[in-house]
Formats: sequence, C-alpha cells, structure tokens
Amino acid sequence: MVAAQILPELEGDSAKNMGSKDLHHVPVHVPVHVLQPLVRLAETPYIIEHQPGLRIKTNNDGSQAPCFFALLFAVDKKSLAMFFVASLLTAWAVVLNCMTGLVVAAPNHCLPSSYITYTSVAGYFLQDDASTNASIFSFLDTHFGLINRTYPTDAGYDPRGKKTQWQRFANQVFKLNRDAPRGTQYKLLYMGRHGEGYHNAAESYYGTPAWNCYYSLIDGNETVAWADARITPKGVAQALTVHAFWASEIKNQKIPTPQSYYTSPLTRCLETANLTFGGLKLPSRHPFVATVKEFFREGISGHTCDRRGTRSYIQSAFPSYKIEPGFSETDQLWQAYHAETQLDQDIRSKMALDDVFTGDRETYLSITSHSGEIASLLRGEEA
Repeated sequence: MVAAQILPELEGDSAKNMGSKDLHHVPVHVPVHVLQPLVRLAETPYIIEHQPGLRIKTNNDGSQAPCFFALLFAVDKKSLAMFFVASLLTAWAVVLNCMTGLVVAAPNHCLPSSYITYTSVAGYFLQDDASTNASIFSFLDTHFGLINRTYPTDAGYDPRGKKTQWQRFANQVFKLNRDAPRGTQYKLLYMGRHGEGYHNAAESYYGTPAWNCYYSLIDGNETVAWADARITPKGVAQALTVHAFWASEIKNQKIPTPQSYYTSPLTRCLETANLTFGGLKLPSRHPFVATVKEFFREGISGHTCDRRGTRSYIQSAFPSYKIEPGFSETDQLWQAYHAETQLDQDIRSKMALDDVFTGDRETYLSITSHSGEIASLLRGEEA
C-alpha cells in the first residue's frame, strides 16, 4: 500500500488558467488506505470490470438498472479535505479551485484545504477477486460481495464464532479506525444508482441516435414526460428489490446501516432513495433523512432529463429531506444544447465528496446518484 500524498500547490499560469482567484492550499502529508468493494445489482445492471482502471459498461442490449457500490476508504481526520478514490493522480492538482465553464462556482465552504490521493486495499470483497465473473456477479446473492473470511480482530471479538460476517467486518473497521495512524480514518461508502427512469425507457423506445439528436432535447411526448424524469414502474420494482435486500441484510446479517444519507437532486434519485431506505428498521440515532446535494447529480448535458426541479418542488415532494445550504431555487447549472465536459464533472464530483467529508464524521455513508456520476466518482481509479 502506498501512503497518500499531497500534490504541490498551483502557481502562476497553472492557477490562472483555471479561472479562480481564490485557490486555497494547505500542504499536508497524510497516509491513507482505501478498501474498494464495488458491487452491482442483478437483472440488467452495469458491470464492473475487475482490472486496473475500473470502468462501468452496460449490457449489449443497452438496458439499465440500479447498481450499488460499496467503498471503504480512509480519510484525513486532520484536514478532512479532498476525500476521493484516486491513485496518485498528478493531473488532479488542477481541481483545487471552483467549477468553471458551464457549472457555476461553488460556495467558498466547498473549497478544499489540501489534496489527498488514495491507494486501494484488496481482500475484503469478491469484486477484488480475479476469479469473480463480473458478467454474472450479483451482490443480492453475496451480501454485497463481502468475502467469507477471518480477520485479525476475530479472536477477541468472536471467539465462539457466533457473529455474522458483517458484524465481524464492522468490528474490523472499528479496529482499523482505532489503531490507524494519526490523520487516518476509514469509512464505508454505499453508492446506489437510481431505478429505471422514463428517460431510460424513452431512449430504449426511440433508439439512441434519435434520442440524442432530438427526443432528449424536448420535455416528453404525448403520453409521458422525461424532463427531470421520474422512475418507471420497473424502476419502482427495482428500488423495492434493493429495499428488500437491505431489510434482509439488516435482520439476518446485521449489516452496518448508513449513518448519513445523500442524494442527487434529480427526481429519479429522490424517489429511488425513498423507496430503498424508507421504512427500514434503522437505528433511531441514524434514521433515513437524506441530504440533497447539487453536485451529486448526473453529468450535465443538454438533455432535459438532466434539468432538475426547483428547490420548492423538492421540499414539497420530499418534505423529510434536507437540502444543503446554498441550494438555488431554480437550476443554475443546466443549459439547453450545452454540456459540461468530463473534466468539469470530475471536478464537481470531487468537490461534492470534499464537502460531505468536511462536515460528516460518520463511518457509514450512503449516496444515491447516477451511472455517469458514480463513474465520475470512481474515475480516479483509472490513473
């Protein structure tokens, strides 16, 4: 494992080219380790390729379904900044400023104080095993892919072998945090994709070329709307399948449930999160109360499905949700016939995680988002 490294500050033209006058850098050296279990839903989900440089792809028929990722990684308890799954990405030095181009500048509280890269640690989830067949793997059948193994902490915690794998794993995470070097903290991150939306169904119906060139640019057809698309009946069923899976894991396997919940502001994620986690038997101290975060949204394109609803709509439709400070009434990021670049998306994805971990000390976190956004969050693994 490689210790995390803080990249050098940007100076001169390198900083000016990013269009920000208020870069903030505090050089810190922090050792950080990452455990990366990547899991997916059965049926027709995205597939994770088990090789260096993880990528997400769809089945040959282009079908889509919710996918879940679980990421266990370490973060810097001292500066609590720049928490992103990355492997010594020198190119990421440029993300120490706010968003430029299509996406408006982030609030000052989103600016990081340091930059940290991470290395992955294998051996905890089946997705890290070279013998795992990604094309048929289902986290529904494998407890999120958690490997049935012993841990160094088992002898003292479970001498009679009565605890579940998840209980022993949680104890392992607890001990990792307890014994971690100063400035290191481990977290488990559950990342779930929304259920099938009406925009997904429309693209399948019209075909991708027609969808991209025409239909995606309008709000809907005579029978259905796909601007800020809701999830279809199939999408509802998919989310309820994941709900049942969580209920089973909680009851039978004692899985550590999320202590904090975050979601994209797009309706398909707001609905999926509610169906997935609402009504579960959760600890009273950590109920399902999702926080809506602007930067966890899908890659912003000219497609109307990527245009979110108003703050008033979200608050009215999902009154139990919290909305992050600074969230605008109308969508200030979406523009017709205009798309953010992949780099811009990766910048805001990293900023979103930075903002989450700056203010959240919990160990188990959930993010309900999109295939493109989850891919952006994972992009650092490609370096």
